[in-house]
Order: sequence, then C-alpha cells, then structure tokens
Amino acid sequence: MFRGATSLNMDAKGRLAVPAKHRDALHAQSEGNLVLTAHPHRCLLLYPLPAWEPIQSKIMALSSFDRQSSALQRLLVGFAEDVELDGAGRLLVSPVLREFAGFEKQVMLVGQGSHFELWSMEAWRAQLQQVMSAESVELPDELEGFSL
Repeated sequence: MFRGATSLNMDAKGRLAVPAKHRDALHAQSEGNLVLTAHPHRCLLLYPLPAWEPIQSKIMALSSFDRQSSALQRLLVGFAEDVELDGAGRLLVSPVLREFAGFEKQVMLVGQGSHFELWSMEAWRAQLQQVMSAESVELPDELEGFSL
C-alpha cells in the first residue's frame, strides 16, 4: 500500500530518486518493473507492472469506435512506458512524459494505495488550492455517511 506525499528533485537527466521505503515495496511487488503513464489531470501515474496489467487489459477491452474510450486508450496506454529503478533507486522520466506533466525541478510523489501519482510542484499546489477552497465537496454516493 503506497501512501504519503514526498517532494522529489529531478536531476538534469530527468531522474527521480524514489524514497527507500517505497523502493523496497516496489521491488517486493514487481522486482522494480514499473509502468509510468499519463493521466487526464496532467499528472503521471506510476504502477508496479503487476498492478498495471489488469488496468491495461480493461482499457484495451473498450471499444475503439467510441470516441471517449479511444481517447482514454491513446492517453493511458499510448503514453505508457515500461521503466525500472536503477541501482541507486532512481526512476527515469522520459522527455515526452516530463513535457506532458510540466515537470521542472521539483516533483511531488503522492501515494494512492496501489500506485503513485507524480505531479509538477505547480500543478500539485494548484490541485491543493482547489480542494482547500471548495466550500462544499460533493462526495460520490458510495461515500454517503462516510466520516473521518
């Protein structure tokens, strides 16, 4: 289970050092074999390969004749890249994905249970501002009666 938010610095080659606590879990789940892809919110998704494969299968089972389905296929599967952690626990983000997500030096790694989101610092701050400024957040029906 991946959780927590961590600020990471991207080096000049586009590498991010994954925190040790997450590195160990990623190696245990997937021997360091990961998938990095684009998300419609302009962040990136980082999945251990075994967690990504059923998602990709579901996406590819959608009709390519449906505009929304094919757009989602192009985005999620079209941008998907197999990546590995190097010996120093770093992850290389390709120039294409860095450009898509607007990455510069600082990137936020945000645990989402089965995977991570990677946000540019600017987009992450905007996301937080949007959530914090919402007067009322409408919860989905599944969370009716949910409390913290």
